[in-house]
Amino acid sequence: MQPSLRSLAPAFLLALMTGSAIATAPAAAQEVEGSVAQGDAPSLETDPAMQAAQAALSVAPVFDGHNDVPIQLRARFDNQINDFDFADTSTTGETHPEGRVMHTDIARLAEGRVGAQYWSVYVPASLSEPEAVRMTIEQIDVMKRLIDRYPGALRYVETADGVENAIASGQVASLLGMEGGHSIGSSLAVLRQMYDLGARYMTLTHGRNTPWADSATDDPEHGGLTDFGRDVVREMNRIGMVVDLSHVSEAAMMDALDVASAPVIFSHSGVRGVNGHARNVPDAALDRLPANGGIVMVVALPGFLNEERRQWYARREAEAARQASLLLGQPDAVEQAMELWDAENQEPETSISHMADHIDYIRDRIGVEHIGIGADFDGMPSGPVGFEDAGGYPALFAELARRGYSQVEMELIASRNAIRVLREVERGSARLADRQPIETLIGTAD
Repeated sequence: MQPSLRSLAPAFLLALMTGSAIATAPAAAQEVEGSVAQGDAPSLETDPAMQAAQAALSVAPVFDGHNDVPIQLRARFDNQINDFDFADTSTTGETHPEGRVMHTDIARLAEGRVGAQYWSVYVPASLSEPEAVRMTIEQIDVMKRLIDRYPGALRYVETADGVENAIASGQVASLLGMEGGHSIGSSLAVLRQMYDLGARYMTLTHGRNTPWADSATDDPEHGGLTDFGRDVVREMNRIGMVVDLSHVSEAAMMDALDVASAPVIFSHSGVRGVNGHARNVPDAALDRLPANGGIVMVVALPGFLNEERRQWYARREAEAARQASLLLGQPDAVEQAMELWDAENQEPETSISHMADHIDYIRDRIGVEHIGIGADFDGMPSGPVGFEDAGGYPALFAELARRGYSQVEMELIASRNAIRVLREVERGSARLADRQPIETLIGTAD
């Protein structure tokens, strides 16, 4: 994990984990490049690439796969939101120990052309399973309450039809997703009840293994999924809950794809072919998505995007360990040494271009039909330069336009692929309607 990935108050969280076509972008890119080469950078209003991006997003607004506003509500406000202003969160820096302003509000969702959002009802993987179940229900409650407070801007939905209807009404379709299988307490009964409460996807793990699935960022324990873990995937398919493979180990990805009868998603991941981070999707799993029908919703977290930055961070961790060994019992001296190292070793800048590189890689390897966006806003310190908050999506799509993506391709990436996956999961559930719920003995998840 990257430093301060979830640097949130209170203290216990601080300790965690870490249709229509237009002339498209080749011509737009040439025009933009020509203007820049002459030293006359175009404004947003006259930039052909931005115009192409806005045209695509006007008919297919972004359906983002992962946003962590719910845990911000807990960490900053103890879920006391009756006086919280989600219309504009630009003054929320005072509610964060490092002064960070929230990435998301209604104004920036509109600026970013966001039409649908999976809100993550994340809870810490360090909790016991009973605590995780309770806290997940509390996070579902607080996000539903927030959605209900803004009926003109947000609409709670649970289906693909609901997503399309909300977008047509000019509201942000708001769905819920569980981030981590610890939230079901190793119980298929709890899984089914979470679905009834509104959870429409579940990430099988978070930063730690569950009793039935291996995480990408923990030591392997099960060799992927246990038999119970495979039953979790089967039962999710039966009830119509989307299987999310972000955060899980490569072996768990492959096991899930072996038994899945509906498309899967990676709600917020990059690809290892561009950046080798364990949280990203390896080629072996990527290559199975065309047969499965699933999508990778490309994340915006810099450490997962920029390989140079990942290598820099590894060097920094090594230096911190070296200084701690050399300067035992002298924390102030270690801090000073690291301040000097940071001054001499600047963190590499990560830009929208790095995010687009991951999109390019997926398109070139398996096709544009398997790409979405899952930025992870409010679950990281900041997105890349130019895409720091929820207002930045048009700039990303302008970059894609400069790279030659057509309007149809941009519409697929923005939301059409994500809606298709949700609808296919629903259809898959309908085909399994005559199947009985999977039953397991209590306490036998492992």
